Amino acid sequence: MSSPSTSTIAAIATAAGQGGVGVIRLSGKQLLPLAQQISGGKTPQPRRALHTDFVDAAGEAIDNGLLLYFPAPASFTGEDVIELHGHGGRVVLQMLLQRCFELGAQPAEPGEFTKRAFLNGKLDLAQAESVADLIDAASQSAARLAVRSLKGAFSQQIHELVDELITLRMLVEATLDFPEEDIDFLAEAKVDERLTALQERLARVLAQAEQGAILREGMNVVLVGAPNVGKSSLLNALAGEDVAIVTDIAGTTRDTVREQITLEGIPVHIIDTAGLRDTTDPVEQIGIERSRQAVQQADVALILIDLNEGLNEATCKILAQLPPGLKRIEIRNKIDLSGEAAESCGQSGQPSGADTLIKLSAKNGAGLDLLKQALLRQIGWQGESESLFLARSRHLRTLEAAQAELELAALCGRHQLELFAEHLRLAQNACNTITGEFNADDLLGVIFSRFCIGK
Repeated sequence: MSSPSTSTIAAIATAAGQGGVGVIRLSGKQLLPLAQQISGGKTPQPRRALHTDFVDAAGEAIDNGLLLYFPAPASFTGEDVIELHGHGGRVVLQMLLQRCFELGAQPAEPGEFTKRAFLNGKLDLAQAESVADLIDAASQSAARLAVRSLKGAFSQQIHELVDELITLRMLVEATLDFPEEDIDFLAEAKVDERLTALQERLARVLAQAEQGAILREGMNVVLVGAPNVGKSSLLNALAGEDVAIVTDIAGTTRDTVREQITLEGIPVHIIDTAGLRDTTDPVEQIGIERSRQAVQQADVALILIDLNEGLNEATCKILAQLPPGLKRIEIRNKIDLSGEAAESCGQSGQPSGADTLIKLSAKNGAGLDLLKQALLRQIGWQGESESLFLARSRHLRTLEAAQAELELAALCGRHQLELFAEHLRLAQNACNTITGEFNADDLLGVIFSRFCIGK
């Protein structure tokens, strides 16, 4: 693991733009002299706000506000930390930041404060990632789960898995080290039962992580269908406002229109496509190409069909262009014209390839709740619970790798103890990468580079 840098770093910690209060954060070693210089000779007391002028090299006031001093190791980063709380104007904050640079600080890289907290043992890697997740949370549910991860709910699950793996490895290694003993360590310790219980526990953690990843990353939904089947009307109905132009003229939507809604705390990114058809219009061609890209990146396709027309030739051509593995919901729109009731039912083996059919009216909103529930079912959402925590795709891949190693260990059994022990070791290493106890430096660089500056 890399060692934290010894340089002092500084950055504006509040969002860009104007505001009532602006905060500059510094972290490094022995920052009390710097605090005295920037406050005009005053000595701040640890963890007590000092009301002072922030002065330049000539002693002239740059701003007036509060200085907070957190000496190491009782700080966010584990180093000395200073926070300067001044007025939130862009110019004055830049002047104050420049003064920090004059006193020896270096500009902080994205995520460098949190990275130092991780490297100094103040947070593990899963907790550090949850800091960024809390900042980026798109719903109250996501924010709640991010706080749980920040407080260590996810890390605790991983540590318990690792402890059980270590115990299991110890028993196997003891058998390998003392093969001449008459005692069967593995039978006495019920290693087979322990391995089965460990696999079951890992499966539960993975299931919780999958739900947390759904809440964090949401889903991408594309609206596809022939012209004038009501794609834009449905987008407006889901969004609750007129975000797309609706007319009776075919080809009104010439580019993708994007809108985000929230379903039970899950962010849903809905894209109204410009159609998937051939055209000689160069502007429309650009929109159609963007539509094809959106379809390739989608999790679910809503296939709109005019209830009165049925599955026509234009829709069949669109279906032929959809990726084979894309989840699909068939929507029969315009029940307001046919007089039918809103309905949701299974539809396996139908030409559209959808396993759910919903009859609704994008115009008057009948059946929208059925569609929203169908979307949640498509991604496997089971509802928020106290046992969930926010997770990332990286965590899922790692837990799946650990699960695969335990399956291989079970296959080896007692007749191939060396391989059994090796697969347990690899499973432990995989789990450790989640909390950062075993990580490559390049992985840390990728993770923290996605943080905002000042965090």
